[in-house]
Amino acid sequence: MRAEARPRDRAATRRRLLDAARALFAEHGYERVTVRMIASAADANVALVGRYFGSKAGLFGEVLRGEPTLQVILEGDREGLPRRLAEFAALRMHADPKSRILRALAHSADDPEIKELVRERLRTAFIAPLAEFLGDDPDAMAKARAAAALLTGISNVRRALGPEPPTPGDVDRLTAMFTVCLDISGQGP
Repeated sequence: MRAEARPRDRAATRRRLLDAARALFAEHGYERVTVRMIASAADANVALVGRYFGSKAGLFGEVLRGEPTLQVILEGDREGLPRRLAEFAALRMHADPKSRILRALAHSADDPEIKELVRERLRTAFIAPLAEFLGDDPDAMAKARAAAALLTGISNVRRALGPEPPTPGDVDRLTAMFTVCLDISGQGP
């Protein structure tokens, strides 16, 4: 007896491929995941990865585009921004399960196939929106890059030491560091 074929549903198949890729990239990193692994986990034909995304790198880029951005952190007043960033960063210290793709980035950021995708994601999802939030400040881009450096440094420490539950003291110290990076007080160096 022949198994019933699944009806064709391009959107559902695409979503399954994205979900499978997100989970596999988060668990193993970009370089260790094959297109065949993704297709198998999504119960899809390998050729569909190429058809829908162009390549494994294209699929990874699409996974990145689907991740949350800073927008929720940027909602609120300017003075509260360092604290909101600190709380966001503290979640990353503990490997926030909602952002499993951050683990993939930590594992794979230097892979030559996706290095430019990662750079572009950092620019468009973090640095540019943060600089825009800072408004007409002539140093807005430099301040946003400093905050990005602090955040990526936290990811590197988590990768080296493993996830650590953040403490209120961690959030307080990170708030102070983001305050200095962003010069929210207006004092300047």
